[in-house]
Amino acid sequence: MTHISQLAQFGLFDARAPRYTSYPTAPQFNAGVGERDFMEWVRAIKPGSEISLYMHVPFCRRLCWFCACRTQGTSSDAPVRAYANSLLAEIDMLRAILPTGVTLSRLHWGGGTPTLMPAAMIAEVGQAILSLAPLAKGGEFSVEIDPNEIDTARLRALTDLGMNRASIGVQDFDPEVQAAIGRTQPFYLTRQVADMIRDAGISALNVDILFGLPHQTQARMAESVMQLISLNPSRVALYGYAHVPWMSRRQQMIPDAALPTPQERLGLFELAADLLGDAGYQAVGIDHFALPEDGMARAARTGQLRRNFQGYTDDTAQVLIGIGASSISRFPQGFAQNASRTADYAAAISNNRFSVQRGHVFTQDDHLRGAMIEQLMCEFRIDRTRIIQRLGYTPAALDGLLHATFDAFQSVLVLDAEGLKLPPVAWPLTRLIAQSLDAYGSTKAQHSAAI
Repeated sequence: MTHISQLAQFGLFDARAPRYTSYPTAPQFNAGVGERDFMEWVRAIKPGSEISLYMHVPFCRRLCWFCACRTQGTSSDAPVRAYANSLLAEIDMLRAILPTGVTLSRLHWGGGTPTLMPAAMIAEVGQAILSLAPLAKGGEFSVEIDPNEIDTARLRALTDLGMNRASIGVQDFDPEVQAAIGRTQPFYLTRQVADMIRDAGISALNVDILFGLPHQTQARMAESVMQLISLNPSRVALYGYAHVPWMSRRQQMIPDAALPTPQERLGLFELAADLLGDAGYQAVGIDHFALPEDGMARAARTGQLRRNFQGYTDDTAQVLIGIGASSISRFPQGFAQNASRTADYAAAISNNRFSVQRGHVFTQDDHLRGAMIEQLMCEFRIDRTRIIQRLGYTPAALDGLLHATFDAFQSVLVLDAEGLKLPPVAWPLTRLIAQSLDAYGSTKAQHSAAI
């Protein structure tokens, strides 16, 4: 059986599946979790511990058609200023309930376009966060930077705050592909910004690129990847474009006929992965690559790799607090998500209330299945002994799930006394195998293509 036909046997090229940056996934969140739960969970954080914090900025100067994130366009700074005021108020509310001595193992600013904020606003918001909880020793402060929205003043404001990792979205360098997704970002500009970042003393650089975009071909993909490699990033995220026009209306600007077929998508991914491997990058999970000395590559080698709402991470903190509209917090007790609409978020904050609107309280079964799915997504295996030791489950509870998963995918999985293993040839099936462990089920309409 050929590689492609074996994958097709399991419906890979027709399937849709979650990306499993959480378990349960966000569509399973419900209104049973609210402000009271969030406050109780924050107060339960152990004093002096390390946590992570994510800040969401849902504004862009222009809305790229490919993007399905919760963002809104603005041509002025007025709504950004109002939003920053809400962030500052939310930070003050957190200050009143956060236990003493907490530090940040990771601080990440995402969006949208965080660097759309003027330099003074960046400094104001950043200082408020770091006065709430400073970076821990060895902590990482990363920011998503749009090359079209950065200058010396804003970069200086970020480095003065302690930013030590930057992330640049590339998507694709080909002009025709960029025109089709509403994202104009020539290579020379990206190179210029990468040089600016390094000249500012930031050596850790992440770059995102997409496969499965309209008009992408093998030749165009190869050219974009080689240009990306010339930037010498520390990490590369090679994401599959999620075409979900029923969820993101702006994607209706992208003609379906220009999109690669699922089989062509797989070919584009494998081409890019081979080029990155030849350039010395270590494969990390299903869609990341990192230089061997990078922390993420080390985490992958030592079994410390984790999944969170930003994708793969080497952060092992048990708590992630999200601030801003639509941000999701994760606690040992469960998930809590802020209001998605900026207006609803701001209204709650103005009334001195956290804007948490939904979430999920973990069950014992969630912990077990979540650990199995995370390990599968990170290591392409489920280690029976580690799961039992980590969660204290009886072997019977785990073994039933292992055998059911093996029965569904036995021609590609290996089951032995150590657990389940997925051979490299079948790695494209990882999300589908993870989905077989999902007790909540899903509908095709909710998720992107499985490849």
